[in-house]
Amino acid sequence: MMQMHRVYLSAGGNIGNTAVVFRKALLRLNQTAGRVLRVSGMYRTEPWGDTPGGPFLNLVLELETTLSPVHLLQALHQAEREAGRKRISGAGYQPRVLDLDILLYDDLVLHTPELTLPHPLMEQRRFVLQPLNELIPDYVHPVAGMTIRELLSKCSDPCKVEATEN
Repeated sequence: MMQMHRVYLSAGGNIGNTAVVFRKALLRLNQTAGRVLRVSGMYRTEPWGDTPGGPFLNLVLELETTLSPVHLLQALHQAEREAGRKRISGAGYQPRVLDLDILLYDDLVLHTPELTLPHPLMEQRRFVLQPLNELIPDYVHPVAGMTIRELLSKCSDPCKVEATEN
């Protein structure tokens, strides 16, 4: 039997009807990447890192998968392309239809040219920590050694993150 892995992904977007894009992406991930177990609420967030464009919608989802981290990343990139995302190399942070990131993959700590786990910027991003805290507040980050709740309370990100009705 193949080993199951518990993974947390962030989803974000600010082009088009993001709520609809998220629903389609969740269905696609269920077909290609594993089984979506739980999804946080949706949050409206100010753009992070000098990203042009309007506010983003963000959420975090819990996924059970048999895919390796690299194969999961490939499945996420395929889902982004299917949603209409076009990656512009070297362009910095850009508005996007869909952005999917692996935040946590079991308790794996990984540093490769294509992937770093846990996600190296998650501790700095309120739009990641707030929905992640909704799902796993007591999870201890394998590198920081603090719970998600503690990381959120110490996060210095000034961007406003508000729960939406969607």
